[in-house]
Order: sequence, then C-alpha cells, then structure tokens
Amino acid sequence: MGLVWLVILSCALAAYIICRHKALLQARQMGGIRFLHSLPSYYGWHAAMLSLIPPILLLLIWYGFEGVVIRSLVLDSLPVSFLDAFASQNTQSLLVSQIANVSRGLTTSSDPIINQAAHYYRTLSAHSTTLLQTITIIMAVLGLISGWFLVRPKIKARHYVEKVMQAFLWVCSLVAIITTIGILLSVLFEAIRFFHLIPVSDFLFGTQWSPQIAIRADQQGASGAFGAIPLFSGTLMITVIAMCIAAPIGLLSAIYLSEYATERVRNIAKPLLEILAGVPTVVYGYFAALTAAPLIRQLATSLGIDSASSESALAAGMVMGMMIIPFVSSLSDDVIRAVPKDLRDAALALGATPSEAITKVVLPAALPGIVGGLLLAVSRAIGETMIVVMAAGLSANLTANPLDSVTTITVQIVTLLVGDQEFDNPKTLAAFALGLTLFVVTLLLNFIALHIVRKYREQYD
Repeated sequence: MGLVWLVILSCALAAYIICRHKALLQARQMGGIRFLHSLPSYYGWHAAMLSLIPPILLLLIWYGFEGVVIRSLVLDSLPVSFLDAFASQNTQSLLVSQIANVSRGLTTSSDPIINQAAHYYRTLSAHSTTLLQTITIIMAVLGLISGWFLVRPKIKARHYVEKVMQAFLWVCSLVAIITTIGILLSVLFEAIRFFHLIPVSDFLFGTQWSPQIAIRADQQGASGAFGAIPLFSGTLMITVIAMCIAAPIGLLSAIYLSEYATERVRNIAKPLLEILAGVPTVVYGYFAALTAAPLIRQLATSLGIDSASSESALAAGMVMGMMIIPFVSSLSDDVIRAVPKDLRDAALALGATPSEAITKVVLPAALPGIVGGLLLAVSRAIGETMIVVMAAGLSANLTANPLDSVTTITVQIVTLLVGDQEFDNPKTLAAFALGLTLFVVTLLLNFIALHIVRKYREQYD
C-alpha cells in the first residue's frame, strides 16, 4: 500500500501545481487575477482535494468492511457439517483467526479443510488488495483530471475549499468530543459495576483501604476494604504541599522575568527555568527517593522527631512542586506580558510605583490566565504517579502528618491494574471508581476556575 499512498499524494501535488499554473495563465489572458473568482492557489487546492479526499474515504470504508466481508465469505465456503462444531460467535471468531494465521504462514494446520479455507482467505485478501489499489489510483487520476477541467473563472473554488476545511475542522472537534464522551462512559460503566458490589457510601466515606479479595472461599482476612478517604487525603496533602512551593516561586519568578528583568537576563533565565519541564518524572522520583526523603528524615531526627518515615508526603510534595514550577512560571509570564502596556503607563502616570502598578493593575488584569496556569499545575500534581511511588510509598495511611508515608489516587489506579487482571472483581473495578472520582473533582475545579475567570474578565475587558 505504500505505492498507492505515493501515487495518491503525487496526484494531489501534481493537481495543485498544474491547476494553479492554469489559473495563473487564465488570469494573465484576461488581464489580471481580479477577473478570477478565487485566487489561483484556491484552484490548486480544489484540484488537490479532488485527487486526495475520495481515495482516502474509499480506503477508510474499504478497510472498515474488508475484514467483515472476507470473514463472511470464508465461513460460507466451509462445509456445513464442519461449521456446526463452531456454532457460537466466539468460536467462529477463533476459527477465522486460525485460518488467517495459517494463510499468513504464522501457524500450520493438519486439517485439510482449514488449509483449503486458508488458501481461499489468502486469495480473497490478494484480490481485495489489488482491486483496492486499482480503484484508488484511478480515483486519484480522475480527481486530477476533474480539477483541471474545473479551473474556470466562474468556478467558486474558494467556497469549495473553505467548506471542506470547515467540515474537516468540524470532524476534528467531533472526534475530540466523542473521545471525551467515550472515556467518560468507559470509566462510568465499570464504576457502576463496582458500586453494585461495594456501596457508594463505603467507598466515599470509608477510612480503610485494603483492596485484597480472597481467591478461595476458605481464605480469611482478605475480604477487601475500599474506603477511599486515605487516598483522597494523601492526594490532597501532596498536591497542597506541591502548590505551596510551585505557586509562589513560579508566580514571583514570572513577575520578575516579565516586569523587572532585562531582556538579556530574561533570555537566559527563562529557558533555564523551562528546562525543568523537560526532565523526566522518573528523574525527579530518583531525586526525591535518594536525596530529598533521606534529607528530610535526617532533619526531622535532628529536631527530635523520631516518627519521620523514610518515605514521606513532604518529600514527594516538595519535589513535585519543583517539577511544576515551570508550568506556573511560563504560563504566568506569558499572561502578564500580554497585559496591555497602556494599563501600566496609566498607573505610573497617576503616581503609582512600579510595584503598586504590578499588584493593583497588572496582576488583577492577568488573574484569569494565572488561575488557568495554577489549575494546570494542580492537574499535573494530581495526576503525577512516579514521584509518589518512589518518594511517598504505597501505604494508604489516613494521616495529617506530612512526614508519614501516604499514597494517591493515581498510584492506586496503577497498582490495581498491574498484571493480568479480570474485570469481574471489586479489586480491579475499584480503579475505575477512583478514575471517575478523579474526573469529577477535576471537572469541579474547572467550573470554579471558569467562574473566577468570568468574574474578573468582566472588569478588564
């Protein structure tokens, strides 16, 4: 199929170049481009779309139905007496998979019926590929020819091109919406199955988290406890610690870079600060586990605090705060610099000092963007996993002491879904309940941020 794609793209490129050149020639003959309905480039794009879009649509439809058609033809070719042993849909799917593997040479079979069906499968696939290649190439060439004949001054090429682009943008938006709905529904359905097994009240208000289920009926002490309060408190604690570090440092560094620093200092400091955003999270995890956590424990011991754990929420939160500083700083810097200079000049002209102009005028005007940056940082902190695993541990402890070991929702989701799991027990389904809870919390944060943005934007629009 690589040759087919090469031919299609070549026809589209040739259609653009040839038809654009033809439109230019017609414009010269009539006395200028103003006599054409559209610019010459639109005629080129119009012809390129005629050469490109129909073959692509055909390929998508063909690939969508090719497997179903071939499967049906192969099953119809099998003897009825042989097919009776595969009455159910699942066994027929396994049979077709075996035939397909034999036809590709991945496996072998001693059954002559399966070998004959594999030969027929291989023949159908070859004919399908040949037919598809032929039709797509013909459609691409016909598109080029059609585009050539449609290069006329009265043809509204710009309208056609813009309609196609609008349709393409609409499809992209629809894909994003459908993807979001699909993610929500996939999590929601599995979470509902979990709540059929575990009451919602026990999940939301329980204080014990131990998702171990007995494998046999005679096992004891493995009935499972699914109270998510320790996970909520651990997530909240680490996020608050991270934001207490990232928010002031990131915001103050953004104010310095945008309002006080010279261009030379800014051009050096900002890229160095943004390098932190490109460091892999596992590196931060190593730093938290090997440096920050032991240092915090030694400091606590020197102060007479013997209960400090080697894995603590404070270590994970501090390192996570360092990780998300660039998100707050970079976004806040861009938002602050986007505030119109007239507001600063007006404040200074009225006698305000530079610091007063920043705190009374610039920051309130940039508040919606700053809130957006902080919310992005909160989302990054809530969704971080590696640092928590390496620095805070996996223990679901309900505690308010930042020196204790805690865990978060995302860490438990990963833990519950590791390995070969079946989606028929509360232990596995609990991951979807946690994901749904995380989704709802994030949605509420977005609503709060939207309210703040609208409230202050009305004052400075």
